[in-house]
Order: sequence, then structure tokens, then C-alpha cells
Amino acid sequence: MPAYNPYLPGWEYIPDGEPHVFGDRVYVYGSHDRAGGFAYCLNDYVCWSAPVSDLSDWRYEGVIYGRNDDPLNVSGAACLYAPDVTQGPDGRYYLYYVLDRECCVSVAVSDTPAGRYAFYGYVHDASGALLGHRPGDEPQFDPGVLTEGENTYLYTGFCAIGDRSRTGPMMTVLGPDMLTIVREPVTIMPSQPYSRGTEYEGHEFFEASSIRRFGDLYYFVYSSVVMHELCYAVSRRPDGDFHYGGVLVSNCDLHISTYKPANKPMYYGANNHGGLVRIGDETYIFYHRHTHGTNFSRQGMAERVEIAPDGSIAQVEMTSCGLNGGPLPGRGEYPAYIACNLLYEKRESLYTGGSPGTGFWLDGCFPRILKDGADGDEEPAYIANMTDGAIAGYKYFDCKGVRRVGVRVRGYCHGAFEVRSSFDGPALARIPIVSSTIWTDYEAEASIPDGVQALYLAYRGPGCASLLSFVIKTEED
Repeated sequence: MPAYNPYLPGWEYIPDGEPHVFGDRVYVYGSHDRAGGFAYCLNDYVCWSAPVSDLSDWRYEGVIYGRNDDPLNVSGAACLYAPDVTQGPDGRYYLYYVLDRECCVSVAVSDTPAGRYAFYGYVHDASGALLGHRPGDEPQFDPGVLTEGENTYLYTGFCAIGDRSRTGPMMTVLGPDMLTIVREPVTIMPSQPYSRGTEYEGHEFFEASSIRRFGDLYYFVYSSVVMHELCYAVSRRPDGDFHYGGVLVSNCDLHISTYKPANKPMYYGANNHGGLVRIGDETYIFYHRHTHGTNFSRQGMAERVEIAPDGSIAQVEMTSCGLNGGPLPGRGEYPAYIACNLLYEKRESLYTGGSPGTGFWLDGCFPRILKDGADGDEEPAYIANMTDGAIAGYKYFDCKGVRRVGVRVRGYCHGAFEVRSSFDGPALARIPIVSSTIWTDYEAEASIPDGVQALYLAYRGPGCASLLSFVIKTEED
């Protein structure tokens, strides 16, 4: 079975993904959104893992920590924001997180990577005063952690545009008990008000600290002030001298010019968060996308990246194949929700709310990924609101002898889906559809060239269709 993007089932919503290899499995720790939720991170922490030998075989590990497990949140009124996990010098696993109503860093511990985790304590100094609560401390947020020997490097911070009270992301050194500060916070790069003339200008730190070490280089990954992009900085030290590297991935594919103009968004962007991981001989960046037309139902994505001999990493495209290690087979049925491009030809939008500050909901003209049923119901996701000019794009497929393409559709609509190999290219097939309140299959002959190809499904006609899946048929079918 091939691996898709998103890499977890279409009914699951795990943003802020921090991947870590422990033993022979890769574990993803993230916050936990709700399908159709009204705010970020409404659910308990859960964990998913996969064998390093098969990144399509994800296993649900269950709830690893509840939102009311923290003594500061026994009512459960606060949400569990983005976490990270590290293995301590004692061999146990430590979960670091910040509640949405607190400025301190909480820690939970488990004997195994998948938990369950138990509350352990708060990061504090030698006197017992909590980091983030002391006079002069900047608020703590989005912890990223890396343990080397007896020391754990804790990276935190949230720096909005224009906020001069926030100086930039901070690095704090913790001792072997994983709680006690042995070196006070230092700022590792400037926030936006202090970035004029620096290499970070235009891509300053906003949130989402994540840290990895590959060889003798430390890679600090963060979400920039434009929100939709994950950037990185590199240093030979964990505590400073970081230099801006560039953009790793954008959840609207901005800056990419390989298949469209660089400034054209190909999905609806918003905040982003993720981390790098090396699995075998390959390196991946994990990130997230937005569904349901809001900021609050996010799903984990991943792309393979290449680290050049000089340590640099070029920005990668959003794809539907992600962890697959190459293009998907150009044959068989695929769920529609694995679209890596989603757009409306008649009106362009860079963000889920149109532009920053205009709200969190897409207005009615834009296509969006939804699911039926309540949060947690294992119902298949689909693309809703496919009106005239809506396009769903899928990259990439290894095509050979493709002869027909089909779609599974429902809705009050009477038009056709055009099949294209580029978002603005000619129709290689036209699949007529009619109104139906149940999922109905349609197909047509298609002329798709052999080789690695993208596939775009563009709706033309009146009404509003929902797209559940599509099928690629070859001359052997």
C-alpha cells in the first residue's frame, strides 16, 4: 500500500507534528484538533507510530496524556498546545508542553515512547521558581527539546509582529532531572521588531520551535511571521550563532515556481508547525495543512527533503505522495482528500480567512476538505463545495498506459470534471456528472501521457459537487 499525504487517516487531525525515531519505529507527537472545531487543540494528546521500514503502516497508540492531567488544568478548561518529546539520560521519555492559559513549561514522563505519560513537574530554576513566571521572563510557548548527554536544550517562544516585549526564540539548558535550569534563557535570533537589516528580515520567528542535530549541525525549524511557511536556521552550536537557511515548506506552496508562478498559492495557508526527522537514509519535514475551511481542523503532512553537502535544504513542494519515497502508482482508486492543491480559479486566496486578520473561515465559494459524522468517527473525508472553477490537484503519479479516469461524486450538480496534468492545462478527459444524493461513480476515456504526472480534477458547470475518490484505469484493467 502506498503512503499518502496526509499520512494519517482522513478522519484524524494531528497538527504541530514532531516526529522522532525511537528503536525501529517513528513516533509523531502533536497537538490534537477536532473535526469542525471552534478553537485550536481541543482534544487530548494521542500518538501514532509506524515502522521505519513501512511509512504507510501507521498505528494508533491511543491517548497518551489528557488535557486535565496537569495540576494547573484539572478542570480541563485549557487546551494542550504543541508538544515535543525527548529521551532523557535515564532512558525515560519526557513530554514538554505549554497550556494555552499558562506561561510556564509543563513536563510529563513515560517509560515507553507511546506512554501513557504521567505529570512530572514544571521547568524551574534552582530556587524552584517557574520559568515564565519570574519577573523579566518572556512567556513560554511551543517547546522544542533536544537531549545530549546530561543536558537538555529547551527552545521556546512566541513573537508577534510589532511586539517589542518579545525578543525572539529562547534556548534554556536543563539538567539531568529534565526540569531544573542550569543555564538561563538566551535569545538565538531576533524577533520582527529587532530584525531590521538582518538575514531574518521578512522571515522572522513567529512560533513553533523545533530542533534537530544532523552531524555537527543544529537545525532550528520555526514558523515565520507570514505563518504558512516553515523556515530553518543552522548553527554549529545549540545556544546561538544561528544563520538563516531559507524556507523548507509552505502550506500554500508559495515561493515554489516549478509548476506554477512563484507567488501563486495552491492551497489555503495559515499557521504551520513541524519538525525534521531522519528515517533510514532519508530526511523528511513534517508540517500541517488546514481543512474544514477553518484554522482549527489541521492534518499532518510530510515531504522528503535533501540536505546538500553544505548543509542547506531547498524548499520542497506540497505533494500527495509525501512519505511514499516517490510517485504513487498510476493505477487504482485514491481518496480525494489527499489533494495537495486546492483552489478556486475565479478567486485566489493565500490564507484560510482571505488574509491575516479577516477571520478564520473561508467564504462559501472555496472548496474544502470535510468529513461526515462527529469528531473521531472513522468516516471518510472528501472534498466539498466543488463549484464551477474549483480544482483539486494531486502530485505525483507514475503513469503507464492510462486509458480511463473515474470519479465518485454526490451533490446537486450537473456538469463535468475535467482531467488535467497541470492546473491550467488543457482537458485530457471530460467526465460528465449529474445530481445525486448518494455517492455515484462516473468515468470517461482519458489520454494521460506515460511518465511521472500530476493529476488535476476541475469542476465545470452549475451546482455544487462533493468528491469522495477518483480512479485511474490502465489498459490492463
